[in-house]
Amino acid sequence: MRSEYKLIFERSKAGRRGCDLPALDVPELCELVPEGMRAERRLNLPEIAEVDLVRHYTNLSRRNYGVDNGFYPLGSCTMKYNPKICEELPALFNGLHPLLDADMTQGALDMLYHLDQALCEITGMDKFTLQPAAGAHGEYTGLMIIRAYHELRQDAARTTIIVPDAAHGTNPASAAMAGFKIKEIKSAPDGSVDLDALRAAVGPDTAGLMLTNPSTLGLFETRISEIAQIVHEAGGLLYYDGANLNAIMGIVRPGDMGFDVMHVNLHKTFSTPHGGGGPGSGPVGVKAELIPYLPTPVIMACHGGRVTLDYNRPLSIGKVKSFFGNFSVMVKAYAYILSLGGRGLREASENAVLNANYVKEMLKDTYGLPYDRICMHECVLTPGELEQGGVRTLDIAKALIDRGYHPMTVYFPLIVHEAMMIEPTESESRETLDAFIAAMKDIAREAKEAPEALHAAPVTTPVGRPDEVTAARKPVVRYTADEDNR
Repeated sequence: MRSEYKLIFERSKAGRRGCDLPALDVPELCELVPEGMRAERRLNLPEIAEVDLVRHYTNLSRRNYGVDNGFYPLGSCTMKYNPKICEELPALFNGLHPLLDADMTQGALDMLYHLDQALCEITGMDKFTLQPAAGAHGEYTGLMIIRAYHELRQDAARTTIIVPDAAHGTNPASAAMAGFKIKEIKSAPDGSVDLDALRAAVGPDTAGLMLTNPSTLGLFETRISEIAQIVHEAGGLLYYDGANLNAIMGIVRPGDMGFDVMHVNLHKTFSTPHGGGGPGSGPVGVKAELIPYLPTPVIMACHGGRVTLDYNRPLSIGKVKSFFGNFSVMVKAYAYILSLGGRGLREASENAVLNANYVKEMLKDTYGLPYDRICMHECVLTPGELEQGGVRTLDIAKALIDRGYHPMTVYFPLIVHEAMMIEPTESESRETLDAFIAAMKDIAREAKEAPEALHAAPVTTPVGRPDEVTAARKPVVRYTADEDNR
């Protein structure tokens, strides 16, 4: 095995060290630990020289792939570029302790208040809580607000949340965690919500409908006003999953569509780190009648410019995150909003939609296109006729790795057979998109001429194609040198 592919334990050589520590001038720690609590053997730590240690972790970092390395077309997750100015600004608050009194943190609280106001203007909501730590956490928070709303009205029969079959998987999961039953409705042939199915689904038990617009198919629900009317006339509330807000910010607002409560993914839409680069943030916004149920404390502005924390919220669902949420993420998002302004946010959405439609149009004659409609910020393709030669979506995704690209989202949405979801985001140039399109066309050519080669992809990586089912069900998450060290 090449040395750069070895684990740190496998590089270990007895007697080597990367640093010299001074001799102990205090009693051995083991003498202070009760005998029954002492370890039975010394820790099996790797022994390695400093230069080898540095090279090992540097090589690991080079094998990582992120949006700073190259194009990251992961659909429905908005892996967009993060301007470095937004990354630097949270350092201004490094000395701020979260336990300081509100009188000593007016600058930070003022920033949070104005972020709340900006999100209200962008989304059409009336008030936000910034506490939720991620999108799914925001879903749960919003659903608990819906539950509290119905309970206060003594409408205990409203126990069901309606979820389209094209929804994000977190939607039914969050609804179940919030204590609701889930009723799934099928999509219409054009990928939109089937209004007849929705009418049949609503009733006295309807607490609300969770909806993403545009949907996970990358399609805008053009009949959203009718959807809102059906749900509201049945006594339910409309929840907006903000995961795809990147397609419509500055153009249309969920609050104007008829949504009552929503979450925003700051770590998607407003350019803060996503996934392993986190943490995330999922603020929840509500219309006026739902403000009393927001988590405590609610950040309020008083006359004279002072910002206060309102804990006197008898109808509140309670606190959902320590302190005020993931504060540094909010600083980055606020900086992004201020730097772009209203016109810039709209332009970002327009460019995201333009890029996705460009990719769709350039590839629709090469791959299958399940819904031949104008898409929004992402497009969904399939292998199409390539599948007749035994090439599947997974083969195409793995072949992209050999061509220097992170794969797109695969096998989602679940209602599309062999789905490939591509989201180019607004920050990618036409040259980048043309190169990606060329790579996709080259894969299609190879699929026709030598499909067996794609089954072996990737061939340029330290690990080829693992048994992903076994890896998911029986993960090996620690190194074991031998039986004695397990």
